[in-house]
Amino acid sequence: MSGHSKWATTKRQKEVVDAKRGAVFTKMSNLISIAARDNGGDPDTNFALRMAMDKARQANMPKDNIERAIKRAIGDGSGQQIEELTYEGQGPAGSQFIIKCVTDNRNRTASAIRHMFSKAGGCLSDVMWNFAVRGVVQITTEVLATKMKDWDNFELELIDNGAEDIITEDEGITIYTNPEDFQKLKIFLDQQALITELAEIQYVAKEKLVINDGDSKLKLEKFIEELEECEDISNHYTNAEWD
Repeated sequence: MSGHSKWATTKRQKEVVDAKRGAVFTKMSNLISIAARDNGGDPDTNFALRMAMDKARQANMPKDNIERAIKRAIGDGSGQQIEELTYEGQGPAGSQFIIKCVTDNRNRTASAIRHMFSKAGGCLSDVMWNFAVRGVVQITTEVLATKMKDWDNFELELIDNGAEDIITEDEGITIYTNPEDFQKLKIFLDQQALITELAEIQYVAKEKLVINDGDSKLKLEKFIEELEECEDISNHYTNAEWD
C-alpha cells in the first residue's frame, strides 16, 4: 500500500510480518495457491508464482508451507476453493482505498470489509478511476552501490528494460513500469544480481491526498492496522500521504 512514503510502507510491512507471522503466512499461502491454480505449479514457467514464492521466502515462510500451497492449487492436496476479490472505498478523512482479497468465503470477506469501512467513518464506493495499475520496484542505496560508478549507463539499461519513471531518494530508488514490462524488468535486475526491496504490481494513485491533521492521521493508521490484521486481505493501496 501507499502510506506516507513508499519506503516507510515497505518497512512497516516487514514489521507486520514479524509481529503477525501466522496471519501473514495465511495470506502468502493463498497468493501462492491462486498463482499456481491460474498458470501451473512450476515457478520456472509461471512468473506470478515465482514472485509469490519470493515474497513468501522474504517473510521467512517455511518451504513445507509453500509446497502445500502449490499442491492445494493443482489438486494434490485438500482445501476449500479460494478466489480473488477487489473492493474500493472511501476511508477516514476522505481517503481512497483499493483492497485486494484472497478468500475461501466471499460472504465473510464482504461483511468484514464493509464493517471496517463503516467503523472508520467511510463506505464502499467507486474510487478505481483515481488509480493506475503499475509495476513498482524498490532497490536500496546499499544494493545499488555497485552500480553507482556507472549510474548513467545503468539508468539507460533500466529504461531499455521497461522502466518508465525512476525516483531517487535517500533510501534508494523506486522504479515504475507498465505491468506488461514488469517481468522483463525484474528478470533484468535478477540477472544483474540486484536484490529488490520490493517488486510487485500495485494500484498507484494518480491524485494524492495529503493529510496534515493529527487526528486524521491517527484514524488512518488505525484503519490501516485493521486492514493488515485481516487474513483475507492480501494487499491494500491508498491515495493518502502524511508525514
